[in-house]
Amino acid sequence: MNKRPLTFILAAGGTGGHMFPADALKGELIKRGYKVLLFTDARGAAFPDLFEGVETHLIESGTFSRASFFDQIQTGWNLFKGTLKSSWLLFKISPVGVVGFGGYPVVPTMVAARLWTIPYCLHEQNAVLGRANRLMAGKAKAIALSFAKTKKLKWLKRLSTKVTGNPVRKSIIELGTRPYPSQGKDYVIRLLVFGGSQGARVFSDVVPEALSMLPKAVRGRLQVTQQCRKDDIERVEAAYKNAGIAAEVFDYIRDIPGRLQWSHLVISRAGATSLFEFAAAGRPSILVPLPGAMDDHQSANAKIMEATGGGWMIPEAEFTSPELAKLIQKLSLKPDVLKKAGAAALALSHPAAVEKLADLVENMAIPSIARARRKKQVKAKDSEKQNLKRVLV
Repeated sequence: MNKRPLTFILAAGGTGGHMFPADALKGELIKRGYKVLLFTDARGAAFPDLFEGVETHLIESGTFSRASFFDQIQTGWNLFKGTLKSSWLLFKISPVGVVGFGGYPVVPTMVAARLWTIPYCLHEQNAVLGRANRLMAGKAKAIALSFAKTKKLKWLKRLSTKVTGNPVRKSIIELGTRPYPSQGKDYVIRLLVFGGSQGARVFSDVVPEALSMLPKAVRGRLQVTQQCRKDDIERVEAAYKNAGIAAEVFDYIRDIPGRLQWSHLVISRAGATSLFEFAAAGRPSILVPLPGAMDDHQSANAKIMEATGGGWMIPEAEFTSPELAKLIQKLSLKPDVLKKAGAAALALSHPAAVEKLADLVENMAIPSIARARRKKQVKAKDSEKQNLKRVLV
């Protein structure tokens, strides 16, 4: 008689920054023989190509920030209903552990896990511990961090933290194992402009104008791929055509690994998922943090990338066409600078992030299985060493 697989609940929602690492962990846990269920909100369930074939439950939630008194009452009611639904599902499913990826959509599930004393851990993608994670950190058995110096984390909780990094797609990790793309004799600069899942209007306003200000010799070396909103596509395409710049413009770039593969430089927001993908691929970036992001976490992310030498941060208030043009022209005169910055970005990456996160989750919920897995890994390594010695002898 086959045993039922042990079950983990992954709670994530709201944005791609939460959904992408959760999806990566899903794959690793399934590979290890566990069953995985997703608790999310309507936005999380709508992301294409994620959690395919995984049993998914929609959990009501909300945020109290930036809302009227009546909106706050509605939010409180939604959180209450979400907690009741999560509690019933956790009782019925009886998972061995719950993993939360931050954001208010996960709060009802984490509260329910606490009520049923089900072990849970949190994963923080950004350089600032998010508000939802701060709210739930007190009873968490473990907290996985993407950055070693994560802000807003109380010193007592640092005892239960581990830096795992932020999981990214295998197809992007593979890019980091290949040489930085050649710029050829003409020193071509292939530029990827990526504004997140919804695009960024400021990039449509600033980037084409900045590139059109460059000398003709530099414009002739540029090859641009830019994501922008649908209603900006026509004017952005026209701007590049008038400037004589080779460009492709899309409202959604599905094949980010393929585009990153040939890119020499990226212009982007500074969300954790994007930043770690650029790092894993070994691509330098010009980062423009989203103004008004919760706790200004995107600025914290970008500052760390800049400090490592893997990119350049420009606050949106200073992100003007003349300033961007100056930076691009400076970089175009020194091709080796981009290659060195790409190597510096790669040093910030965590290629084994998903394995480390899965190890932490497994150890939190089922320490006996985690110990057995570690022993097996040690034996396998010892066996490899012995075989190598025999070959050398």
